[in-house]
Amino acid sequence: MTLRIIGESPLRRPEANVPPVRIGTVFPRAGVLVTLPGIHATQRLAYVQDLNARRLQAGQPPLTEEEEVNEWAQSVDLIIEGDRILIRPDPDNMPLAFEADELLQELVSKQRIRYLMLSDVRVRQAIKERGECWRINPLPQTAGEMAEMIQQSRMTVGSAVVYFYNHITGTKHLTVQEFDRLGTLPVEELAAALQEIRDLLPRHNRLYSPEVDFFCTTDFQFGACPEGELAQCDPATVQAFHAEVLAQLRAAVPADLQHDDPNNLVWRNQMFAALVGKRDQSPPEEILLGLSPEFFMQLEWVPGGRILHGELIFDSIFDEFEVQPNDPELRALCDERAKGFLFNVLREFTDIEYINVGRVVTSLSRRDTVFAGRRGVFIVEMKRAGAAQPIVRILRMQKWGIWEHLNENKDLCWSVMEAEDYTEYILDRRLGCRQLGMNLPTQMTTRKIVERYQGSNAHYFGRLIWATYFERDYVRGVASDKILPSRYLSQEYGLRLARLLGQAAASNIIVGRMSVDTQTVLFDDGDEIIVENKDGLPVELIVADHTGTFTDFKTDLLQLAADYAKPVNRRLLHLANPREFAEIFLRSFLAKFQEVQDEYRMRRRAFQTLFKLLHRDEPGSFGFRWEHVLARLDRTDAIALAAAIRARIQLPLSNPTNPTATPP
Repeated sequence: MTLRIIGESPLRRPEANVPPVRIGTVFPRAGVLVTLPGIHATQRLAYVQDLNARRLQAGQPPLTEEEEVNEWAQSVDLIIEGDRILIRPDPDNMPLAFEADELLQELVSKQRIRYLMLSDVRVRQAIKERGECWRINPLPQTAGEMAEMIQQSRMTVGSAVVYFYNHITGTKHLTVQEFDRLGTLPVEELAAALQEIRDLLPRHNRLYSPEVDFFCTTDFQFGACPEGELAQCDPATVQAFHAEVLAQLRAAVPADLQHDDPNNLVWRNQMFAALVGKRDQSPPEEILLGLSPEFFMQLEWVPGGRILHGELIFDSIFDEFEVQPNDPELRALCDERAKGFLFNVLREFTDIEYINVGRVVTSLSRRDTVFAGRRGVFIVEMKRAGAAQPIVRILRMQKWGIWEHLNENKDLCWSVMEAEDYTEYILDRRLGCRQLGMNLPTQMTTRKIVERYQGSNAHYFGRLIWATYFERDYVRGVASDKILPSRYLSQEYGLRLARLLGQAAASNIIVGRMSVDTQTVLFDDGDEIIVENKDGLPVELIVADHTGTFTDFKTDLLQLAADYAKPVNRRLLHLANPREFAEIFLRSFLAKFQEVQDEYRMRRRAFQTLFKLLHRDEPGSFGFRWEHVLARLDRTDAIALAAAIRARIQLPLSNPTNPTATPP
C-alpha cells in the first residue's frame, strides 16, 4: 500500500524558527497520514473532510455520523520528533498500531519508528511477544539527553504559542516565560494565541488527558475572561486580559520555575517529570523482569526475532542492515550475536512463545579498571508455553576466545586450542570455588555462537569462528554494594547482612579473588547478590560471577586484612548499630574460614587430588594455583587473620585494648 500524506512530509527539515516537534495521525487501513498543524482531534477531522470531498467527487454521499466515528477509531496517534516517528498506540487495539508501524516503514527506516506507552502492560506485552523490546522508546539517561528531550518537545498548534508536549499523555504544557512572551506579539497574534489557549484549556483528548495545562500549577484557570471571540475585542481589552492572567501565573508558580532554562537543575527536573508523567510512571521493564536496581537504564534491548507458529522469523531490521552495512546506527543496533543466542535457545526448547535479547551497556560493578579481553554481558528473556512467568538468563561472553588469540597474531588452530583451554580454566575455577565454600549459582552452561572475525589478524579477516559464552539463570536480588542506605536503618536487616558478608568474605579471601590488572581485592563490588525474603530481609548471598578467583595464590592473607575491613568501614555511617554489625561480620568470617579449613584438614587427600590430572604449568595452570591456595589455607592462623581485620575496622569494638582477642 502506498502511503498518502495530507499535509507536508514529516521528514521535512523545519525552519530554524519553527519548533521541531510535530504530531501526526495515521489511518493504516486507508493508507493515509495526516500532518496538518493542530492537535490529533483536528487531524482526524481533516481526514474525514478529505474523505468526504473524495466521496463527493466520486458521486457518493458523505459519511454518516456513525461512519465518521468508525473512521476516527481506525487511526493511530504519532509524534514526529526530528527524523524519528513515535507511535502512541491504543492499548486495546495493538494490531492496528502494528499495521501503522508496517505502513510507516514505507516512509522511514524501522529503526526510526518506536513505541510509547510502555507503562501499559498491554502495550508492553504485545511488543514483547513480537520479540521487539528494542522498539520501546527509551527515556533519557543523562542531563544532556534530558535537556535535548525538553528542547525537542516544543511544538505549536495553530497560533504562535509554543508548548512543551508530553508524548505519553498528549498534554501540552505552557510555561510562565512563554505566556509572558506572548505579550510582545502584535495584538492580533496575541488575541489568536489567547483564544487558542482558552479553547484548549477545558478540553481533554481521547486519552482523557488535558489538552493544555500551565506548567507547575494545579487546575489553573483563566480569571475574568472577556466574552466572545478575543479577535473581536479591542486591543486594550486583549492586552489587559493577558496582563491579568500573567500576574495570576506569577503568583501561582515559584520564582525559580518561571524561566525556561534547561541548565537550571530544578526547572529541568520539573519539566522532565511533566513530560514523562503521569501515565509513564510505572516500574521500568527491568523491575518487571525482577532485575535489581543496578540494571536500571543500563539494559539496551537489541533486535532479535519473532516466534510465529513455532517458526523463528528474524527481525526485518537485519535486512536493512544487509543493504546498508556501513550505516553506523544500524551497525550499533544490529548485534549479530543476538541471532546466535536465539538459535541456541530454539535448538534446546520447542515451546518458546517469545524471546527478547538485551545487552548491558556498562559495567555494573564499582570497578573503574579497563580490563583486557572481551566483557560482553547479555540478558535473555523468554516465555515457554504454559509457564506462568518468563525465564530470565544472564549470558556472559568468555573473556579470552578465538578472536582475542587471533588478535595476538596466532594461527587459527592454536587460537582454538587456547580458547578451549581457557573455557576449561573457567569451569575448573568454578568447581574450586564451590569446593572452598563460595556460594555460586546452582547451574552454569557453556555454549557457543558463530561470529565473523573482523580483528587485526589480516590472514583470518572475515573468517567464521566460534565465540564461547556462559549462561546462567538470573539471580533475583540486589548487589551488596548497591543496597540503599535507608535499608540499614533496620537493625535486623543490618545484622543479617553482616552475617552473610562475613561468610562470603571468608570464602573470597581463601580463593584469592583479585583483579589481574590492578592487583586489588574484588569483593562487595557488584557480584555479591543479596537475596531477600518476602519481608525484605537478607536470607542468602550468592556470588553471581567468580571473576578474579585464584588470581592471588601467594600473598600472606594477613596482608589483605585492610581490604576485608572495607565492607564494614564503608557502611558504618549508615548502620543502626555499627558495633554489633562489625562483631557479627567478624564472628561469621572466622566461623566460615575455620569451617573450610577444618573440612580441608579432615579430607586433605580428596582436596589435593581433585585437580591432580590437570596439566601443571608454573605458575599459570589451575592445578598449580590450587595447590598453593590449599597450602596457604592450611598454614593461615584464622584467629590472627580475624584479629588483623578487626584492628583495621575504624570503630572501637568491645575490646579495643586487645586487638588480637578472639571475636565473641
